[in-house]
Amino acid sequence: MKMRWLSSLLALPALLTTTCYARRDYDAHDYYAVHLRPGVSPDAVSSHLGLDNEGPLGQLDDHYIFRAHEPVFEYDHITTAISDLKRRRRKREAGAELPHVLDDVLLAQKQELHKRFPLVKRGPLAIPSPRAPALAPRQSYPPIEEAVQEGIDLAKKLDIQDPIFQEQWHLFNHLQPGHDINVTGLWAQNITGHGSTVCIVDDGLDFDSNDIKPNYFAAGSWDYNDVGPDPKPRLIDDRHGTRCAGEVSAARNDVCGVGVAYDSRIAGVRILSKLISNADEAEAMNYAFQETDIYSCSWGPPDNGEAMEAPDILIARAMVKGVEKGRGGRGSIYVFAIGNGAAADDNCNFDGYTNSIYSVSVGGIDRKGLHPYYSEKCSAQLVVTYSSGSGDAIHTTDVGQDKCYSNHGGTSAAGPLVAGIYALALQANPKLTWRDIQYLTVLSAVKVDQPSDWTMNKAVGKEFSHQFGYGKADAYALVDMAKHWKLVKPQAWYFGPWLHVRHAIPQGEKGLASHFEVTKQMLKDANLERLEHVTVTMNVEHTRRGDLSVELKSPSGMVSHIATHRRNDEKRAGYVDWTFMSVAHWGESGVGKWTVVVKDTNVNEHKGVFTDWRIKLYGEARDASKASPLPLPKAHDDDDHDVVHTETASAHTTSVAVPTETGKPPGNPDDHQHRPVNGKISTTKTTAQPTPTPTTSQDDVASPSPSPTETESSSNFLPRPFPTFGASKRTQIWIYGALALILAFLAALGGWWYWMRRKKRWMERDDYGFEMVDREDEDEGVPLANGFGKQRKRRAGELYDAFAEGSEDEDGNGVFGVGSDDEGSESGDGDEGGEMYRDEKPGRERI
Repeated sequence: MKMRWLSSLLALPALLTTTCYARRDYDAHDYYAVHLRPGVSPDAVSSHLGLDNEGPLGQLDDHYIFRAHEPVFEYDHITTAISDLKRRRRKREAGAELPHVLDDVLLAQKQELHKRFPLVKRGPLAIPSPRAPALAPRQSYPPIEEAVQEGIDLAKKLDIQDPIFQEQWHLFNHLQPGHDINVTGLWAQNITGHGSTVCIVDDGLDFDSNDIKPNYFAAGSWDYNDVGPDPKPRLIDDRHGTRCAGEVSAARNDVCGVGVAYDSRIAGVRILSKLISNADEAEAMNYAFQETDIYSCSWGPPDNGEAMEAPDILIARAMVKGVEKGRGGRGSIYVFAIGNGAAADDNCNFDGYTNSIYSVSVGGIDRKGLHPYYSEKCSAQLVVTYSSGSGDAIHTTDVGQDKCYSNHGGTSAAGPLVAGIYALALQANPKLTWRDIQYLTVLSAVKVDQPSDWTMNKAVGKEFSHQFGYGKADAYALVDMAKHWKLVKPQAWYFGPWLHVRHAIPQGEKGLASHFEVTKQMLKDANLERLEHVTVTMNVEHTRRGDLSVELKSPSGMVSHIATHRRNDEKRAGYVDWTFMSVAHWGESGVGKWTVVVKDTNVNEHKGVFTDWRIKLYGEARDASKASPLPLPKAHDDDDHDVVHTETASAHTTSVAVPTETGKPPGNPDDHQHRPVNGKISTTKTTAQPTPTPTTSQDDVASPSPSPTETESSSNFLPRPFPTFGASKRTQIWIYGALALILAFLAALGGWWYWMRRKKRWMERDDYGFEMVDREDEDEGVPLANGFGKQRKRRAGELYDAFAEGSEDEDGNGVFGVGSDDEGSESGDGDEGGEMYRDEKPGRERI
């Protein structure tokens, strides 16, 4: 206890530093998150804008919080100032072209609480659904006498006197032996989480509870809802965080039960009881990140099968900062509950928190090992563990001095159990990085003995299921493996180019496939040895988003269902630069043809177009000495095609078997005009890559797709640059033959028309000469030389004046104010031009 007190005292400076910039009153002031160029004085920028510099934004380098003296609804000080500067530069006003202090503002974001989507706790009844069964009464299972006695002996051996320990079946199940997290053997080795710190980011933490108080870490705790250092539950439903904390760190004493890591430190950051700003949430994800090892997050966007939300750019940057700089550079570990929307067809890949490569996404199983109705299926799911279902739930601590709770459930309860297992692993091996933790999770998971879409990942020798990930977490296996684990090399990545498809999606099960070939040289140049995470960012237009589903097939044949149809999703927006993620390809080489198949499975009046996509491969570096940290994400990363290196990619599209309408469906955003076909695109971090070969087809995903070289060499009727029209050589012969005949006919027709026109012109010229030769001018008595004599000159004047209405003004000036066309001519010309002149030939009249 003395050591705990000393560590809290040492952490006090960090706490005081945090409080100086975390107290914000959004009712009294406007706040701005600002990212400046390195080395720029924030005081100089804030002073120019008439704002106060509140200090750094959490742990983000060169990010600051500026404050306005009074809140102004729907007015943005910084955006307005930058827009005004751009306007003055467009007008080339004096001085505007010079370097300006606002040029150093890289990102400016007004913090507006009312524009944020709500974060939802993922408890057992968080999302009502007609498919969800009524809460089953607690079932009474016949005890297994031998197992019961084993539990009693275990408690005696470990000196566990907590009154509900025997009810905590997730720790030791004496009713369904084997259905628990397998942790008691580690406790027997005195691996109890000592030295590890877990932060529960939630709705508060009752640090006055006798079950929480012995392990409470005040220096790692903060309240962002009722701003202050104590994240005390204040609302009637502020119980969720305390229950999650009890699963992890409930002390071994005479109150309730014990946590998975009952000697670990537990902190609380309160964010869920009110709306908070993006800046506050970003700070929360890095709060005390040198003293905190694991952040347990049992929340996210609504799990209603309609939402499609991702963390703001500031929050995404905070998570990148956490994994790169947290824990002394070993990386913060983020654990997220996968979501409770399965009954509403929801999928964690529509949640930007759970499909992040920096998160460990955890699903649930019940005490019998069955998949519960609420736990979502997802290609981003790494592992599952125990939670509510089959008439029982998790027994844990509740708000109150000595209160317990026996009905904690949903994936909210699954996430903290895995966070507790990680606390044990870090005690056994504190050097583990955030990626080592994910490797250990994959390799130590135990297959759930239930039917599912289990598919063997040969690279790691483990089966993967969208329902269960790589299986259930086994604490003993994971920690035992961690003891002697060789750390993986740093992270590397390869970013593929944007592949332009721009085809209508056929309705039905077949779908529209697009392929991309990754070569060994590409990954060698990217310093990437083996895969961990694969992401696909894509744009798909559709008038009903819920009708879509997407599959990703790797070169090994492993298929990830990265998006699934959702019956409640009526959104008329499709996917707009949305990133899906899969862990199903863990350990693969990545070399070969990757295929994305977009399906519109519901045959109805709604239509869509597959616009474009790009693949990103993340994994272990080949050469650790050449590894570099991943740059912070930008607000428009997927719009920037010239980040490091560019090259021109060919956009080859094979013919579509059944032509469908490819126009833009109503209700969708504009196409990516900044992504022209054959435009320049970003490929890897540092080096040039061979020209990629995207192809698109409506064939089955297993059908071969010829490369552009093969297609051009075998099916071109004429040499470059004549197009092939995507047709065979025989069809090209017919096309070009028909074009030749049409051109010959048009040439003959043009020659005949020209000859007839010339003939007619000479006939008219002869007629005029015959009729006009004896005619004299009525005024002058001078015969015209021919029918086009002086009248031709006057016609030129008429054509000249016809370009401007009223070209002759009251003063007799012409269109340019220098006199008419007849000014200065012979006297007879002006009179002749102003009168009616009629041919003697019938039907020909000039005016």
